[in-house]
Amino acid sequence: MKDWKTVRLNEIAESVDYGVTTSATDHPIGPKFLRITDIQNGTVNWNRVPWCKCNTCSTVNSRLNPGDIVFARTGATTGKSFLIQECPKDAIFASYLIRVRVGALAEPRYISHFFQTPNYWTQITKSARGVAQPGVNATTLKELEIPLPPLEEQKRIADILDCAEDIRAKRRAALAQLDELIQSIFIEMFGDPILNPRQWSQMNLDAVFQFQTGKLDSNAAVPSGQYPFFTCSREDFRIDTYAFDCEALLLAGNNASADYSVKHYKGKFNAYQRTYVITLQDERNSYEYAIFVLEHRLSELKRISKGTNTKYLTLELLKRIRIPVPPQTLQKEFASRVAAVEKLKNAHKASLAELDSLFVSLQYRAFRGEL
Repeated sequence: MKDWKTVRLNEIAESVDYGVTTSATDHPIGPKFLRITDIQNGTVNWNRVPWCKCNTCSTVNSRLNPGDIVFARTGATTGKSFLIQECPKDAIFASYLIRVRVGALAEPRYISHFFQTPNYWTQITKSARGVAQPGVNATTLKELEIPLPPLEEQKRIADILDCAEDIRAKRRAALAQLDELIQSIFIEMFGDPILNPRQWSQMNLDAVFQFQTGKLDSNAAVPSGQYPFFTCSREDFRIDTYAFDCEALLLAGNNASADYSVKHYKGKFNAYQRTYVITLQDERNSYEYAIFVLEHRLSELKRISKGTNTKYLTLELLKRIRIPVPPQTLQKEFASRVAAVEKLKNAHKASLAELDSLFVSLQYRAFRGEL
């Protein structure tokens, strides 16, 4: 590491900027408007990113380019970063994000990989400000210390880590294909639950489920907590305490653009105060069936949401939703077929866990100059 040096981010950054304060819209009236909630599990689906209306000056100053790195500066995802590798020509970023654009001395991919390391997270944790809502600011980011080798070495390290990440991504893609297989089985057995082609009897949600909510703020998450912590984000979080010990569906109760999600979990967990914890009244029905039928109602939930800047769901709205309830024997058959696919998924997950462990080791060596 004789050619390496430790620098502060402001020494290698061309700019560190806050985003634009404006409202998102589903109508294409201006540039794409990237928000914290659009960054999920290290990816952005630009087709789902909304637009916004803003003046020309804001558009120019906040335009995103490949190579930019954006940071969540507040909330449960404080400090999480995302490297823009591709984006629409006209795309800007929201005020709860900070954009870092590195200069000629740094390779963006190398810097982005550093922002995933324990070294980075230790610095962020120490500097995060606030109690009720911890956050970081541009000044905090500028002071981050980064181990910096010569530019060509940065590129070599980034290539190695990119290759390792690509292998992990392929394993995650295999898992996604198995999820698609389960969806195909569902349609084969029950048909589209919106159209209800089998003419199953229909019931209101409150006749099928019991509803509770969590009690915690979204920033209660702990990075390496013992239990799952379900918020209104699609991303998974952890926490050190649990309030529930059961099988349940977890429905996001609010979302900036009403893009809700529903998850299934069995065991000890905790939940954000706007997350609905949903349990079956009759356990002879199937959670495996229930989650898919609710997922098919998410577009309806988006349509009937209340609120302006942040959309939300009330219990009264949920109670009015009707779903088909097929025979319990058919639900159980579906659950059995799902269990068979889940065995395959578990094998892939075990392999992915090994790859994740190897990646952490590789990452550790990379930033110590040992690759």
